[in-house]
Amino acid sequence: MVTFSLSLWLTTQVSRSLAHPQKSFDAYFKSAFTVDNVIFGFDEGKLKILLIKRNEDPFDNYWALPGYFVKEDEDLDAAAERVLREVTGLKNVYLEQVHSFGAPGRHDFGRVITIAYYSLITIADVELHAAGVAQEVAWHNVSDIGTLAFDHERIVEVAYSRLKRSIRSRPIGFELLPPAFTLTDLQHLYEAIWEVELEKRNFRKKILSMDLLKDLGRSQKGVAHRPAKLYSFDENRYRELEEDGFNFELKEGKRKTTA
Repeated sequence: MVTFSLSLWLTTQVSRSLAHPQKSFDAYFKSAFTVDNVIFGFDEGKLKILLIKRNEDPFDNYWALPGYFVKEDEDLDAAAERVLREVTGLKNVYLEQVHSFGAPGRHDFGRVITIAYYSLITIADVELHAAGVAQEVAWHNVSDIGTLAFDHERIVEVAYSRLKRSIRSRPIGFELLPPAFTLTDLQHLYEAIWEVELEKRNFRKKILSMDLLKDLGRSQKGVAHRPAKLYSFDENRYRELEEDGFNFELKEGKRKTTA
């Protein structure tokens, strides 16, 4: 009798779903999707992040990550590229999907799931634009971002952790440097991201031994100290080495201490 009743109930539910397929899924189509971009830059020895000051509720007048709702006919990656382009004017820059954040209650207007990306750009290439929900756009030190809108502090934390791990095994850090840079610039970049001090001699020996840098045959100009050699990252050489099984690997040094 119990088996018969259960079978009858299941048959009834399936029949109802088949008769009204759209209605049976209505509850699952009441969520919105957004993208949020963690845009990293590097300047004056500091790792930076690009933030906007919002001009609408919720979190009006709060600093936040650049981002917005995904359009109905828009791919997620395309939405992230659009947000990046609107804020910085840049196309074809390093962009990587990091994580999704969908906790109930993270947005005041309803169930909103956001897909977080991080970008690595050269600050000198950027022309900032305050558009859409942004009344202001500015670079902030990653170590001093303060309270952000929504759960954006958590998103920054996750993206920053991914960046710290990724630069150990992939040469993506070069995306943050200008085309011509010094070995000191490169060392300061890794120190800023990892928040460590690297031993100068060992770092240079390791980097140069990888055979990934082009000596540009010229040095810095207009500096008070002895001009340093300028280098560029050899992308083609890296791809060749990668096909042969080359493993890019850098290790963190000792953690910086404060007085």
